[in-house]
Amino acid sequence: MLAALEAAYPPATAESWDAVGLVCGDRAEPVTRALFCVDPVESTVDEALEVGAQLLVAHHPLMLRGVTGVPADDPKGALVHRLIRAGVALYTAHTNADIADPGVSDALAGALGLRVTGPLSPAPARQLDVLATYAPAAHVERVLDALHAAGAGALGDYREAAWTVEGTGRFRPLPGARPADGEVGELRRLPETRVEVVLERRRRAEVVRALRAAHPYEEVAFNLNEIAELPSGAGIGRVGELDAAEPLRVFARRVADALPATAWGVRAAGDPDRPVRRVAVCGGAGDGYLSAAARAGVDAYVTADLRHHPAGEHLAAGGPALVDVAHWASEWPWCAQAAGVVRAALGGTVEVVVSTRRTDPWTVGATSRTGGAQ
Repeated sequence: MLAALEAAYPPATAESWDAVGLVCGDRAEPVTRALFCVDPVESTVDEALEVGAQLLVAHHPLMLRGVTGVPADDPKGALVHRLIRAGVALYTAHTNADIADPGVSDALAGALGLRVTGPLSPAPARQLDVLATYAPAAHVERVLDALHAAGAGALGDYREAAWTVEGTGRFRPLPGARPADGEVGELRRLPETRVEVVLERRRRAEVVRALRAAHPYEEVAFNLNEIAELPSGAGIGRVGELDAAEPLRVFARRVADALPATAWGVRAAGDPDRPVRRVAVCGGAGDGYLSAAARAGVDAYVTADLRHHPAGEHLAAGGPALVDVAHWASEWPWCAQAAGVVRAALGGTVEVVVSTRRTDPWTVGATSRTGGAQ
């Protein structure tokens, strides 16, 4: 089950400061029921125990910053102890779920009825190289095995990918050479196979080392070329479109109706009659992407935790209208998406449950009965 989650939300794509993956529990333990939530807090741990889940999958990390212990008299330590005693594992997918395609913001866009056209802030595409080398036909499989073991030839859901073509190699060893085939001074021609594999650029050094170690020649001929970066569908936030434009006041109601109710509710900034069709969304705190929303040329930007000054400055500069929602509510649609990943991968072998507990910390909302300052 964890393999399905990590294929959809690769831990390696999480931000360097993040804490994702298995928090507690044993990967080898069987799971028949899993609960998906935004926050690993007392309420959702209660729910996991109530529904008989063996795994709690959360979006937010339990321990984002380093700790030196998890004593039972500490609030977070107490949760770890409860989970372990009950035989419930805890797994977190955070910024790796934010950046994934599809990810957190795709789920938010889907809830709002948007047709996604691309990321708001695209992630860098995988940096790839193509390695081409030449080996005697009798040694090709040995060379390929070494290249694959070093990580070359991995393409999406495929492994051990390569392209080969037969040809003729020629070389003349000079004095001082120790040829694996032929004699010094002799022009040698023999059947060789050209091998091409794709590899992640970060694996370049280890793949070349593996090639040299497995190849029979003392001087290994190879070409290493960088593949030009292509646009990535992954990244933070999404841009999408409604089927038809609607006034900001109507769009804000759409957002409120689409997301679970919270004391925070939904608030919008901008001309209430402004037509909204092209929309940017960012699940979670998204005021760091206000400029990206402005560059995207959208009519409105939906996110959480917007602050007074950045929002005011954004609007004063002519940026798109803003729709501010509760942090928890903006990320809750992801729970169903992650549950769907497991359902699709494992069929009926694991029952998936989406938490309905509201873990937004705000519990009371009030508006002035006098109208307040103008």
